[in-house]
Parts: sequence; structure tokens; C-alpha cells
Amino acid sequence: MSDLITHRLNALSRRQWLKAFGLGSAGLMANMLLPGRSARASDYKALVCVFLYGGNDGLNTIVPTDNTRYQQYARVRKALALPQSGLVGLGGSTYGLHPSLAALAPVWDAGHLAPVFNVGPLAAPLTKAQYRAAANDSALIPDSLFSHSDQQLLWETASADALTRTGWGGRAAEVLGTVNPVISVGGNGHFGLSSLQSPLVLPGPGENFGAIELADEPWRAEFKPLRERAEALRAIYGQRQSSELGDTYASMQRDAFDVSARLAAMVETQPGSTTASAAIDAGFAPLISRGEITTPLGQQLYQIAKLVAGNATVGGNRQIFFAQLGGFDTHGNQLDEHAALLKQLGDALACLHDATVNLGMADAVTTFTQSDFGRTFAPNSSAGTDHAWGNQHLVMGGGVVGGATYGSYPTLELGGGDDVGVDDWELQGRWIPSTAVSQYAATMLGWFGAADAQLDQILPGLTQFPQRRLGFV
Repeated sequence: MSDLITHRLNALSRRQWLKAFGLGSAGLMANMLLPGRSARASDYKALVCVFLYGGNDGLNTIVPTDNTRYQQYARVRKALALPQSGLVGLGGSTYGLHPSLAALAPVWDAGHLAPVFNVGPLAAPLTKAQYRAAANDSALIPDSLFSHSDQQLLWETASADALTRTGWGGRAAEVLGTVNPVISVGGNGHFGLSSLQSPLVLPGPGENFGAIELADEPWRAEFKPLRERAEALRAIYGQRQSSELGDTYASMQRDAFDVSARLAAMVETQPGSTTASAAIDAGFAPLISRGEITTPLGQQLYQIAKLVAGNATVGGNRQIFFAQLGGFDTHGNQLDEHAALLKQLGDALACLHDATVNLGMADAVTTFTQSDFGRTFAPNSSAGTDHAWGNQHLVMGGGVVGGATYGSYPTLELGGGDDVGVDDWELQGRWIPSTAVSQYAATMLGWFGAADAQLDQILPGLTQFPQRRLGFV
């Protein structure tokens, strides 16, 4: 029932729903945030997942800068190769970032950024020989490789089985007993789904959340039908129901009313308003124009920064957030499209980091990227790239062990040991991951506070990998 309600809510215009029924967007959802039970604890920590939908091209996100490998890269990438001189050098390493990620250079210099190489869904460590010898239905091969929807699920669930129902963020919230479910500012993604709850989906800055409290907007209190409807709903859900199911539903509604009342002002706050945080606004200054954040991802991460700063109101000393940016399926015109997307990503990530530094909370927040898959090393005939497998990712935060890279960058050879292909037609550079999503997730969840036994509950596939954590936090 909660999934059906969520889909119905998503199908409606939020403002139409609110104005028609006088309810907050939490009003009819089972995705409840429990009431805050404590002020900010000294060991507060937050994980922030930024999912890059469509399959980010990690090979142009992080490029080797040593001459031998750069020349290998340039020979295969051809017109898609980024000029060596334009790469944003990661000092002390032999890698550079895409020029559009220049805003992250100070984060690297401060030791708060870690590239992690060739990560992807795996059931167990896998060699090319094992991959080539495996049957189509082998448990060694993750489901539906190179498919957008399936690989998104495998990343969000940290599984090799596309039928896995729960996301690893949702399972972490459940196993660790966090006060809140995953809080999403980027839609109702699979990442935050647990066995009993969906993520709480919040709107963007300046949008109304908590309209059930009619006093927040004078026109609601003045409009008698809405006022009477709200009073009736409060009365109905305050009564004992005739069945256990009814009581449970009423309890969820009361929790929803509490959530909307507590978070409405925080959600609605825009830069420069009387309730805005000067520290957060200073961090996001490059993205603020006329009192608004100028990019979609910037708006999401601004919202997260407010929730991190207001964690005592949000509740609990562990919070997991989800944000997303789409458009990374760059089959054509990749150079221009990818540059614009990475510019939005880099600027928003840098602003979030600067805001947490200003708040004195950088050590408490770890932000990381996920994406459907990497893209082929060889370009296609449309000045783009196609679906692949292993990919490069970024982890950011004050707790990151920076100044180093992690994992094994793929060998830049078509048909080589990292490429699934053998025959001429399949020599495109689809890398077999050397690091599993479960290892990537376990590293961050260990920092978050999960013990080894809890990691095995959250990430059942982790037991197949001798190295459980990668050491970047």
C-alpha cells in the first residue's frame, strides 16, 4: 500500500496536491521520520550518496597523467581524449580530474578527496578467464550486465542479483537502528528501501513541506474548508481505530504530521532568508543567484547541508542521505554534455564540502558517488561511448584519507586482462571490476559505525571478498 501511495503522490504536482487537500507531502506516506529524540551527539555522522544516473564516463572523469598511460588513453579515445595539459592535476599522484571538476582541486589539496578505481557489481572476485568460462546463468556473473535499470539496482542494493528488494542504504538504517530512514532529496530511489520503510522524500529549498500545519500559511487558516478538513484529520487519526491495521495507519499519519511540523521551516529555507545559515550560504555562494541555488544538484546538496546542520531537529546521531543527477547516458556528443554534467557535479560537491567546513562538521560527513556503470573505453561512431561495467568514483569528506588513490585503475588495453572482450567485434573496453560495490559500501559503513557482524547483515555478499574495507576513510 505504501508503494502505491508513493507512486500516486509522485504522479501529482506537489503543489496541486497540497493546495487541494491541505496536506504536507509526508501526509499519506509510510516513509516516516520518527520524532527527534536527542540533541546533536558528539559522534554524529552522515553519509551522502550522489547517484549519477545514466552511467558516468569514469575514464574521462579521472585520467592517468603519466606519459605512457596517457598516450595509451589518447590512442584509443581519439576525439574524446581530454588534452593532457587541461587535466586538473591531483598532486602526489599520476592522475588528473576532468577540467570541469576544477572546483574539487582544493578539496584534494586539503586531503579530503579520494578517487576509487574500477568499482562495480560483483558476486565474488572475478578474473577474465572465469568470466569467459562462466555459463550465462552462472552465479559469478551479475544479472543483466550493461542494462541501465538492472545495473542501477545492483549498485543501489550492493548485490549481484537484480531481484534484491532492499537498498544497502535502507538496510544500513535498519540494521544500525538509526532514528530515521534514508532521507532522499532526489526522489524515491531503491537505495533507501528497507524491509519495512521507504526513504523519506523531501522537496527542494523553498518548497512547501508541512502544510498540515495551517498556521504556516495565512491563506490556509483563512480558508474554512481546509481548516476544517485539517481539524477533522487530526481528530480521526487521534482516535483508536477498529482494527490493528487501522491503528498502525493512524500512527503513521500522526508521525507524518510530526515530521512535517518539525521539518517544514528547514525545508523551505532559501539562501539569504532570515532563517538561513550564514555558514551554509557562504559555502554555496558560487551557486547562489537572487536568493536561489542555480543548479538541480546544488539545490539537493544545499537541502542536505541544512539537514546536517539541523540534525538535532531531524533526530538521531546517524543520518543517510540520497541525491541524484541524471543525464549521463552519453551515447553521442559526449564531450560537451559530459563537461556540463561534471561541472554541475564538481561545483555542488565543493559547495557542500565548504559548507560542512564552515559548520565545523566536515569530519562528520562523507559524500560518495555511485552510477549505473562505466562506459566503453573505445568511442562509438556518434562521438560518444556505450554501456560498460567497472567505473571510477569519488569519495569526499573530512574523514577521508586523502592524498592517495584506491583500487586498481584498469589496464588501458582493448582485449587486455581487464576487458571482457576477446573477439574483434567486442574489443570495446568494458572493464571487469577489481573492487566490488559491497567493499566500497563496507568501507564507508565501517566509518559510519557498523561492526563486522553488522556489515555481514547489511552486505551479505561481502563474505566473498578477502579484503572487506579499502581504507579510504
